[in-house]
Amino acid sequence: MNDVSDWRRDGDTIRRTVVAPDFRTAIAIVNDIAEQAEAMNHHPDIDIRWRTLHLALTTHDEGGLTDLDFTLAARIDAIVAAHQA
Repeated sequence: MNDVSDWRRDGDTIRRTVVAPDFRTAIAIVNDIAEQAEAMNHHPDIDIRWRTLHLALTTHDEGGLTDLDFTLAARIDAIVAAHQA
């Protein structure tokens, strides 16, 4: 969890909330996350509320957290930073 310090553990899931500057940026972040998720074949749960994104990662097939979750979380962190959110 040290490498993804903006995430919090919630049982077998890690979660992060991101507030984008506006709705368009929030959607751009989601689109960039989707590209990474497809490339990794590992997909987060994403709840969009105007400019606020609630993200959750777990590996359902494994019944908990795996390296995939932490790798994707780090990639999401980079995406968020690139969008200055």
